[in-house]
Amino acid sequence: MDRPIQMVDLKTQYQHISSHVDEAIQEVLSSAQYVRGPQVAKFEKELATYLGVEHVIGCANGTDALQISLMALDLVPGDEVIVPSFTFIATAEVIGLLQLTPVMIDVDPSTFNLRPADVEAAITSKTKAIVPVHLFGQTADMQPILDIAATHNIAVVEDNAQSMGATYKMADGTTVKAGSMGDTGCTSFFPAKNLGCYGDGGAIFTNDADLADKIRMVANHGQSRMYYHDRIGVNSRLDSIQAAILSVKLKHLDAYNAARQKAAKTYDSFLANIEQVVTPARASYASHVFHQYTIQVPAEERDALKAYLASQQIPANIYYPVPMYEQKAFASHRPTKMEPLVHTASLCQRVLSLPMHTELSADQISRVCQAINLFFNK
Repeated sequence: MDRPIQMVDLKTQYQHISSHVDEAIQEVLSSAQYVRGPQVAKFEKELATYLGVEHVIGCANGTDALQISLMALDLVPGDEVIVPSFTFIATAEVIGLLQLTPVMIDVDPSTFNLRPADVEAAITSKTKAIVPVHLFGQTADMQPILDIAATHNIAVVEDNAQSMGATYKMADGTTVKAGSMGDTGCTSFFPAKNLGCYGDGGAIFTNDADLADKIRMVANHGQSRMYYHDRIGVNSRLDSIQAAILSVKLKHLDAYNAARQKAAKTYDSFLANIEQVVTPARASYASHVFHQYTIQVPAEERDALKAYLASQQIPANIYYPVPMYEQKAFASHRPTKMEPLVHTASLCQRVLSLPMHTELSADQISRVCQAINLFFNK
């Protein structure tokens, strides 16, 4: 019998690379250099090469990566930062934490990402940064966003926590990696990510040497050298064991993403004839690495479908059930008369993410889709 269906199957993935991972961990244990050890520098260099950027700075998690980026940009309380309203809370949480003003805007209803026209319409004299989120595995349309940012002298911080390895085609025809285009790019190495470690971890990328120096200082208590603190910073480090694991897994990232893409095509084929299901869109300007495979279904049936799948031992998750601007945490940050953002409001009622990981079999995907078909055609 096939394995139980899981949202993410990290155990089976580990079994395929266990000897290499175990060897890498043992090397750290033998060296006893657990913090800022040589494995961290090695992984940072490897990831920089993979992404085609000059600098990668490891940190403790993806949320820290976003916060440190904004701190290194020397923004001040009251500065406005444009973010999508449909994303994980961390993207806007760090903005509020730094007493900046999150300006939440609507997203494209098919790609779930920022639309350049909405970005431009949201810019004011107080706008100092834009944070495009490459959601669910596909980049935002970055070229026009970068052009808008350049025109208005606004920084761009890419939230690439969900799209490691995805690509984007620039206006000149060149193809670049997600996270490599803005002033900084940020990622999370949370275990379930396309490139995940076995705990928490994150990183920041940039091609700006001066900004890289600031980021390193901010991440290390604001130190320029030991015990000389030039600015207020934080303590955020990628530890040596996680870096060693990531070095092993980085070698497999393209194959992992290809497995996700193959699984997505299989989902597409099985779901194509279910009229109530809208499958994920692929933008012409980007590849999609399917951190999530997120369908849209009628709002009045979404929760019942999720419950039915659970009754069939099939997991499914809702990313995200509440628009960012309706979260209680942001009550003091939103305008009193803010109108609902129609696409975000609709997506929060319609989206459902199906199992997606590198170990999914065609039989497992068939079982998921058969259950969805039975639900809608019972």
